[in-house]
Amino acid sequence: MFEVLPHLDPDPILGLSVAYKEDKNDAKIDLGVGVYKDEKGNTPILSSVARAQSILQEREDTKSYITPQGNQGFIDNMLTLLLGEASPVLMADRVAAVQAPGGCGALRILSELLVRCNKDARVFVSDPTWANHIPLIGSAGLALETYPYFSKDKAGIRFDAMMDKLKEAGKGDVVLLHGCCHNPTGADLTNEQWDAVLKLAQERGFLPFIDVAYLGFGDGIDEDAYGIRLLAENLPEVIIAASCSKNFGLYRERVGLAAIITDNSKVKKIAQTQIQSVARESYSMPPSYGGALVDIILSDKALNQEWVSEVNSMRNRMKTLRSMLVDRLEANGAQQDFSFINDQKGMFSFLCITPEQVLQLRREHSVYFVESSRINIAGINQQNVDTLAKALVSVL
Repeated sequence: MFEVLPHLDPDPILGLSVAYKEDKNDAKIDLGVGVYKDEKGNTPILSSVARAQSILQEREDTKSYITPQGNQGFIDNMLTLLLGEASPVLMADRVAAVQAPGGCGALRILSELLVRCNKDARVFVSDPTWANHIPLIGSAGLALETYPYFSKDKAGIRFDAMMDKLKEAGKGDVVLLHGCCHNPTGADLTNEQWDAVLKLAQERGFLPFIDVAYLGFGDGIDEDAYGIRLLAENLPEVIIAASCSKNFGLYRERVGLAAIITDNSKVKKIAQTQIQSVARESYSMPPSYGGALVDIILSDKALNQEWVSEVNSMRNRMKTLRSMLVDRLEANGAQQDFSFINDQKGMFSFLCITPEQVLQLRREHSVYFVESSRINIAGINQQNVDTLAKALVSVL
């Protein structure tokens, strides 16, 4: 049976990891896969997570299934984190949600639910967007369209072009938005631009689909939630896919949240049965461990404060790395202005160089990142930043 299957090329990012591991150059640099790394190149276990693990080890007394919707404490705490403690939609009981296996699981669950609501719905995604958005959403059966988002020539957001395209979206259509720290560009909407998106959504009636994977890595947890909370509080319906992989460092635990903000509590009760049904058909019962850790951290005041401090430290370190790279590029004679790197946010930055230059960096300098020119800022450190800057200047 399986001999009929065609061979598929490796995933571009995961394929980079293989090539990096096989490279014998001691000075090789990995800026591909989007995981946070510390100064030694490790993806650490946060101290707040380590403490939560100890608490869970003492507290857990069974390995039976958890509830179909997931750890309810995790769900409640995550909704409060995303929407705010005084969220009017939470107080009005308008939010249906399930714990999902990672942000990817949340995206797929919500996409499957959209098919149940309207199989002919169009989903508008930014150009560019995270590569896995396309298969996750498209293979659920939804039609995809793109809207302009980023200009490599200007190293910035094409906001006017974006808004012109979104004027084509209407009731029954869906617009995928990055909540903060846009992947792959690092270029985020300003608060004023979020206000304009809200006004257009109110006029056109499209459904915002917000993917938030890097909360806290941009300007701060509450600051990064501006767009999410603005749309949630001023529109009848919004859907949100959230990931705990990055800001909690729980990559391998696959912890996410799929949430639906409905028009009223009656519709919420119906939506809750439907979203649980989608999850049941996909993987039956949710995993427990990672969600339990997040619940413990967000429920404990001291642990919560420790976690916020750790998120702040990761964010500030990445901002420092951005400045360091810009300074080293200038010091090594770069004629191109790379100051835009300081304006981008989160783990990623678009260097706005050509695919040919990216491949040259890989061949001649063992610097690995994807051909779009997206680099993982957290892969930079004190030891490799000069090597990276010199390599970049050599191919410009």
